Amino acid sequence: MAGEERRLQILAVAVSLFSARGFRGTTTKEIAQAAGVSEAMVFRHFATKEELYAAILDHKACASVDKFEPAETAREAISRKDDRSVFEGLALGALEHHQHDPDFQRLLLYSALEKHELAQMFFDRFVLRVYEFLGSYISERQRDGAFVEVDPAIVVRSFIGMVMHHSLNNNLWDPTRRLLNISNEVAAKNFTDILLNGITTPTSNPNSRRNVQSGNGSRNKQTKE
Repeated sequence: MAGEERRLQILAVAVSLFSARGFRGTTTKEIAQAAGVSEAMVFRHFATKEELYAAILDHKACASVDKFEPAETAREAISRKDDRSVFEGLALGALEHHQHDPDFQRLLLYSALEKHELAQMFFDRFVLRVYEFLGSYISERQRDGAFVEVDPAIVVRSFIGMVMHHSLNNNLWDPTRRLLNISNEVAAKNFTDILLNGITTPTSNPNSRRNVQSGNGSRNKQTKE
């Protein structure tokens, strides 16, 4: 392999092993064996295991963050002040990402549990950006009188909490989806329903108390006013 191809191969193998065993539970020798190269080859590309771990997060997280611009993704919806499209689009994007790359989600959990400094780096470069973007949008809609007055950070935490808990259940705790087996599209729609029914002012949304569609496509009876 060419140098860059070999480097990416080692990174891919390391992601798989780190996500299964954690940073402390994986050796460079095991990474080399799984990649079919010598340990010396691993160190040729990464001087230390810490450098390898940093490269993984940089490649998997930071490079993706640079491409992820929440404001740009939701630009048209924001210009229309289409609250549903803003939240539903972001929720679906996050759910799709974690479904297609569960190893990276596990890797981030390990880095946080092991208190590795790169967990904080990911938080600063990704999570904070989402909080700032959504918090700013929520504040704007509160000034418009469309959303009730509540700390925007609490709204963001509630929304991200629904999305991330669902993703963690699907990837880690309940991969066979015994508790809830719905598509990402249905999940994103219903989480958005729950959020907007909770924060939209009655004058802006006279139907804010309508029931949320259930995962199997059926609807509950209309809640009596």
